[in-house]
Amino acid sequence: MSSGHLACPGCGATLSMRTALKIFGTRTVLCVPACCWAVIDGPFPYSAAGVPVVHCAFETAAITATGVRHALDVRGQKDINVVAWAGDGGTFDIGFGALSATAERNENIIYVCYDNEAYMNTGIQRSSATPVGAWTTTTPSAHPKEEPKKNLVEIMAAHRIPYAATATLAYMDDFKRKLEKVKNMTGTRLLHIFSPCPPGHRSNEADSIKISRLAADTKIFPLYEVENGIKYTLNHQPKGLPVTDYTKLQGRFRHLTEADLTKMQERVDWEWEILMRRIESFPA
Repeated sequence: MSSGHLACPGCGATLSMRTALKIFGTRTVLCVPACCWAVIDGPFPYSAAGVPVVHCAFETAAITATGVRHALDVRGQKDINVVAWAGDGGTFDIGFGALSATAERNENIIYVCYDNEAYMNTGIQRSSATPVGAWTTTTPSAHPKEEPKKNLVEIMAAHRIPYAATATLAYMDDFKRKLEKVKNMTGTRLLHIFSPCPPGHRSNEADSIKISRLAADTKIFPLYEVENGIKYTLNHQPKGLPVTDYTKLQGRFRHLTEADLTKMQERVDWEWEILMRRIESFPA
């Protein structure tokens, strides 16, 4: 990946792509729907990615990648990595049906969701990846989001795909190991990457890595992997920090009261307990 891209300073999605392309190499095709990365890469015919990029409609990242995969296989180019690279809007919401169908057929693609927890490219509108209580332009401070965030990895694990995992830039060794792993597997592989967005999260651009680390260490975004839908592995033992260590760095949570933050902590603890039970019941 070269300089000259159009990302905002501190963009987690760009750092994630840079890391992924170092692992995947030049024998890679990216399928990118409408999202921040459709802009970050640069205006046609320019590209910062350094590999072929197929821009596709919002809902079609998974099926576009499927078509590219089959076309390359027919040509005998089975060594090329085909990667669908989409945001949370194109994954959790608009493109979810296509992703589910792709997973059900166990198509041989890598699907990466860089999750900045809202439709950041179009104006910071809420998505089903937006956490409870977060400010967005469609869930203003007076009426913040009330619904819990979808659990993408668990939904995809229910499809019994070979691999589904979470990752964050703050724990780079774990992130790189997972990139290497999906590169060398076959079937549908999902990576769900927490991706800080300074404009959307109302955070300092210098805090993106710190926020990524706190997401994991407060148990808000645990780092784990699921193989074949049933084998669970916890990849990082969180420090168990309070959620307020995470929220205080982001203006999107500034309006929350002490009671709101207590409820958030309770929900995080509850979700963590569920994950621990799964890991204990279905170890790798």
